Amino acid sequence: MNNDKFSRRTFIRNASVAAAGALAGTLAPNGCTLSRNAGPGDTSKMDTSRILNYNPKMGYRRLGKTELIVSEIVLGGHFNNPSGQHFWAKFVNDELPADVAKNRTEIVSRCIDHGINYLDITYGGEALAYGTALKGRRDKMYVAADDGEFCMRHQSRRDAENQIKSIESCLRRLGTDYLDIWRPQFKHMDGHPDSEMEMCIEVFEKVHRQGKARFLGMSTHDRVWTQQVIEKFPRYAMVYMPYTLRSKVSQPDPRSVDRKLLYEPGDQHWWLKDTRKGLFEMAKSHDVGVITIKPFSAGLIFSTPRQDFGKPCESTRADYELARLTLSYILSNPDISAVAVGMTLRSEVDNDVRASFERHTQLDDKGLRKLHEAGETMWAKLPDEYRWLKDWEYV
Repeated sequence: MNNDKFSRRTFIRNASVAAAGALAGTLAPNGCTLSRNAGPGDTSKMDTSRILNYNPKMGYRRLGKTELIVSEIVLGGHFNNPSGQHFWAKFVNDELPADVAKNRTEIVSRCIDHGINYLDITYGGEALAYGTALKGRRDKMYVAADDGEFCMRHQSRRDAENQIKSIESCLRRLGTDYLDIWRPQFKHMDGHPDSEMEMCIEVFEKVHRQGKARFLGMSTHDRVWTQQVIEKFPRYAMVYMPYTLRSKVSQPDPRSVDRKLLYEPGDQHWWLKDTRKGLFEMAKSHDVGVITIKPFSAGLIFSTPRQDFGKPCESTRADYELARLTLSYILSNPDISAVAVGMTLRSEVDNDVRASFERHTQLDDKGLRKLHEAGETMWAKLPDEYRWLKDWEYV
């Protein structure tokens, strides 16, 4: 054997393959698993006593090789700030305003009541807000996080020191000893060299040994590169990726479609066909869990303008219905574990969970037509900063 050919890169990849399987077994929550033959959200083959924060109305799905059983609707960390933007990067002097603490505590309480058991955090300010909201009930939710200040999207932050700072920042602000998932935020487009992916794996292995992170995930907007990472680096156990009401699974030659694999509800609608190809097939073959983001295309599908924090306005009845239909459509894909939704109002939580609670009754022909029309309108008016969503029309 030529030892020179056994590179550091080869070692990391081989170790990643071996460790990924072992990790799921050693850290699975009391061995709670979902049969891969079960239908989406089906809890009939699960020991529901082992589902974190279980609510019988909520559907739950297995998050790939993590073996975590997560609610179909999960809480995205974003919520409106005073400028109407949908995120909080940080608070001055890390001092959480009383109205923000009250709002996040109320939202988390509502989520817990409905059986939501997973929270995703993108910024240090969000970590601070949810650390207060989760105080005394950290055991009710799995927490995935990364701090956007130190994330891999910034050229100057792409080193081990800054990635460890990201993890430590989240832990400190959350007031917790560990993250269930550390999921670095990678560049929106053009991906990263393998060396940077390996560096993140090394950072994860270090904090994992210290008990500070259970699983490694990734957040990305680059569809093609994501598929390559899944194939090359099995240590990444789950992925966050966009999926909107316009998204659909890539289709090969229609003559090769196995109709038994279609998940579309009701009649055969051409734009809902699932032939299990492309990124979903890759994720499934490597047992990588998928949580989707941007379900409402940054709110562009709605007629109601985004409300400022502290000045809540109820969405229209039509917008609430469109939100439910969109989430129901996304959840009709059995290869998606959950949808992450940012929610500012309690009424939004109540509305969004209905997509899971009522998942067997939502998508009739009338609803599908509304989705199609809304998707056409949204697609036509995409602003420049969101035109990249078109790359996720076929996944």
